[in-house]
Amino acid sequence: MDIVILAVVIAVVVLGALGGLVVGSRRKKQLPPPPPAAPDITAPPAEPHVGDEAETPRDEPRRTIEEVDLPDGSTGVAVEEPPVVEELPPTEIEVPEPTAGRLVRLRARLSRSQNALGKGLLTLLSREHLDEDTWEEIEDTLLTADVGVQPTQELVDGLRERVKVLGTRTPVELRGLLREELLKLVGTDMDRTVRTEPEDRKPGIVMVVGVNGTGKTTTTGKLARVLVADGNSVVLGAADTFRAAAADQLQTWGERVGAHTVRGPEGGDPASVAFDAVKEGKELGSDVVLIDTAGRLHTKTGLMDELGKVKRVVEKHAPLDEVLLVLDATTGQNGLVQARVFAEVVDITGIVLTKLDGTAKGGIVIAVQRELGVPVKLVGLGEGADDLAPFEPEAFVDALIGE
Repeated sequence: MDIVILAVVIAVVVLGALGGLVVGSRRKKQLPPPPPAAPDITAPPAEPHVGDEAETPRDEPRRTIEEVDLPDGSTGVAVEEPPVVEELPPTEIEVPEPTAGRLVRLRARLSRSQNALGKGLLTLLSREHLDEDTWEEIEDTLLTADVGVQPTQELVDGLRERVKVLGTRTPVELRGLLREELLKLVGTDMDRTVRTEPEDRKPGIVMVVGVNGTGKTTTTGKLARVLVADGNSVVLGAADTFRAAAADQLQTWGERVGAHTVRGPEGGDPASVAFDAVKEGKELGSDVVLIDTAGRLHTKTGLMDELGKVKRVVEKHAPLDEVLLVLDATTGQNGLVQARVFAEVVDITGIVLTKLDGTAKGGIVIAVQRELGVPVKLVGLGEGADDLAPFEPEAFVDALIGE
């Protein structure tokens, strides 16, 4: 009986041991991986890592260069034929009209706008009784025409004395009397020649200055035409580097008469452009170098200093022969303020009055000459290319008082 019980116990122990082995082996077996999660379509694509291939390598073998069919020309890029550029015809060189007597030819245009002054004075002087009220009206007429206070007083004093001596006053006598007195004020003994022919060297150097809006660049281009018409070869220096398209404008003027233009980058150093223009003028053997400067505002001290620098740099080559100040005749007394400031920076040698055909204030010629002590040398009488004329006192006064 004991033997049977012992056998049962042994059997139970053996079965328990075998069962433990089976359970243990099952626990060690790895579970299958969970199914992959659905991709998040809102997440950004993963960045490739260094060494990753752009795509899964293909199984088929790679072809050699000899096995690849290339298009004609042995290159994979189609080459287009360059477009055909039509050559533009060269700019036709214009021949400006002679400057001799140009103001006389333009006198009719000047007379149309200036006659108000001359006719007004002649009408007042023709009155039977020239009392104090009449002389005050004569003074007002002269002041309104921008003659200036001091020149007006001189003219009225001269007229009163001459009329008192003359006694009778026919229209012809009055006109002659007024002409003589105006000529005294305008001045017939001033040298109005634009100095471009120094005796000891070439080229002559002319610098053109003035404020914005006076027509300075246009005047420089027209002056080139005047010089070419008188038989000079011209180089233009586009030293107005601050105003957009100023150099293009000047170059266009130059091309029309065959003048070479020296220019620099927009916003560049004006003094450098001016220096190069004079240098090229020397190398080309030109007669005249015209330097167009930026339209300086007379209230901008820094810009005025820059203008002085341009002058100093140019004079490293040679002295300036002319410094022409361009003034708008329609600005009247304000033009005198500009003239004073420019005269302090550079030595003004001559004045160019533009838009003289569009104002009845021709007295500015007298006032600005008296202010600066330098002559008006050129006047602009219109928008035409050849409407810049050398100033001739007799023709100007005749235009003022009419026929």
